[in-house]
Amino acid sequence: MPRHDLPEDLGDMFPVHLARAKGVSQKRLRGSDLEKPFHGVRSRLPTSGDVDDLEAASPHEQQRRRIIRAARQYAQRMGPGEFFTHSTAAVIWGAPVPLLSDERPHVAVLAPQRLVRSAGVRAHETQPHLTRVAIHPDHRLPVASPATTWASLAAELRTLYDLVAIGDYFVRIPRMPGGFDKLMKPPLTTLVALEAALIAGRRIGKPLLREALPRVRTGSSSRPETWMRCLVVDAGMPEPILDHDVYDADGTFVGCLDGAYPDVKVALEYEGDHHRTDPTTWNRDIRKHDALAALGWRVVRVTRADVFADPAAFLLRASTALRARR
Repeated sequence: MPRHDLPEDLGDMFPVHLARAKGVSQKRLRGSDLEKPFHGVRSRLPTSGDVDDLEAASPHEQQRRRIIRAARQYAQRMGPGEFFTHSTAAVIWGAPVPLLSDERPHVAVLAPQRLVRSAGVRAHETQPHLTRVAIHPDHRLPVASPATTWASLAAELRTLYDLVAIGDYFVRIPRMPGGFDKLMKPPLTTLVALEAALIAGRRIGKPLLREALPRVRTGSSSRPETWMRCLVVDAGMPEPILDHDVYDADGTFVGCLDGAYPDVKVALEYEGDHHRTDPTTWNRDIRKHDALAALGWRVVRVTRADVFADPAAFLLRASTALRARR
């Protein structure tokens, strides 16, 4: 069968048995234009445009796309009762997973079922009382629930701040700045559900989960913001109020602050690279900071390097600002 005659309704990835049922020959399935990511699965090679787009993305975005692609590929051969778990599930849910040294899909079944082992995946058998499984509404993949996913990550990440950050992501209440009366959508899970997953039974890394859970908050918008908050608190400063809306004397909305100390009018603002590279964001930030200054606010601006490379300098700026206002 000529390569251009590969049936279009197979999609960009498909099980071998389905292709054979549609008349695709074994020789065609060995073609160099097809990937063989897992036994019994074929996948069309990415286009040059897809490759260029991936290479232009950030390292975290590249990882996210690779992991989701691998999960979609493995899903072509998934058996009954199998689902994605651990960091694979976290990425599918959109959580801010740090860069991983091993991106192979985590696949699990509920005991007493036995998982059919496959090269290229990390297999798990988990107890039913520890696990809730869902179908992701967008990717349509079987995946551990957000709370179950969070509780499984201590075995893999072993980093307190990242467990807090992923917990923050799962319980965040998405909203439009200017008031909680305009909820964009419900959170993926709740603090109560995270606690239930934690206390459901024995887990690897449970002490770390116990340490992380009390620090999870509903108002953090990103992994760097979570790290910023944790660093400030661990340096002995008060915990800032998150997602704090500021209004002027006339009741006009001025802006939403990542972290705020309203009693002394000190703000912590995390500025990702898009604040610098996007003209609209840059201009909006200037107007916002001018308006805050006019209201007597002191803004401590924090970058990725401040949080992940050299936090001492920004912590000094934050503590100095707080001391000056007390």
